[in-house]
Amino acid sequence: MKHLKTIILLMMVALLPMSALAEEGGDGEKINIPEIVLEHLADSYEWHIATYQGKHLSISLPIIIRSENTGEWHFCTAHSLPDGFFFSEEHHGKIYEKVGDEEVRPIDLSITKSVMQIWIVVAVLIIVFLSCARWYKKHDAKEAAPGGFVGAMEMIVMMIHDDLIKSSIGEKHYKPYAPYLLTVFFFILTCNLIGLIPVFPGGANVTGNINITFFLALCTMLAINIFANKEYWKEIFWPEVPLFLKAYPAPVMPLIELFGVFTKPFALMIRLFANMMAGHAVMLSFTCVIFLGWSMGVGFGLGLNAFSILMLLFMNLLELLVAFVQAYVFTMLSAVFIGLAHKEHHAE
Repeated sequence: MKHLKTIILLMMVALLPMSALAEEGGDGEKINIPEIVLEHLADSYEWHIATYQGKHLSISLPIIIRSENTGEWHFCTAHSLPDGFFFSEEHHGKIYEKVGDEEVRPIDLSITKSVMQIWIVVAVLIIVFLSCARWYKKHDAKEAAPGGFVGAMEMIVMMIHDDLIKSSIGEKHYKPYAPYLLTVFFFILTCNLIGLIPVFPGGANVTGNINITFFLALCTMLAINIFANKEYWKEIFWPEVPLFLKAYPAPVMPLIELFGVFTKPFALMIRLFANMMAGHAVMLSFTCVIFLGWSMGVGFGLGLNAFSILMLLFMNLLELLVAFVQAYVFTMLSAVFIGLAHKEHHAE
């Protein structure tokens, strides 16, 4: 939490003064830094690559929507929306449809920037682990230890598997959960690292998307509660506390424990989302400072550029660490919560 508060404070310091200074940009052109940052953090139906002489170079992604008026499915791009559909600025660029006098959200199964980034991450993970598996297929691990990239991957896998998953859940129950937790760790780590690449095929803010972190937290919640033993549920509905705290006059402790069933995955969701979104926002803000400085003159440009480059270097190095830490923390807390769902009964 201390790290999160520091990053959010930096983001606020970077954004608020610059939005006021942007009104005085040179050549009559205004630079709205908060708008630029929020636009890059949000999901979109196009993958913007670069802008040259006022022209945008973007990859149009397939849009798949169902009309509420006719019930027909439409396959199009952002530049060829059917009649009646439009991008709503009020709802962060999402597609809406005019139905009578109302604006409604149609069924939208489009391949957005975040979805495309997830597919890229999945492809990278498949290539990495199939190449590692090919090495083990050709060599006897007992006779020859892997080196280079395969050896580094084995070291990371064994560290997460033995030192984190097995020790947190327990040797008796960890095996069914190890594939899921390892997948979550490498998925989050790869998303974080590719998200730091400023150009295609990187740059998408996947783990800074609340929908993605919600789904990951939901999977952990299901893994905790569906396969929990009776001791876990006994601790929730009949904890070992004085009777007046769990039955009369009100079941205070059972209600608190039941509330904890939902707050644990909620904390996982918010922790990952807030940390990654804040880190991207701060780096984008310092990038925008470069353009803001030149719009205010050469003196401001040189000074702000030097400051921004130093801060960008620092933030990128910090985000490399945060990318690993957030994947590790999410996996560790998931493993701890799963381990608590498999408590053994201790007879007095």
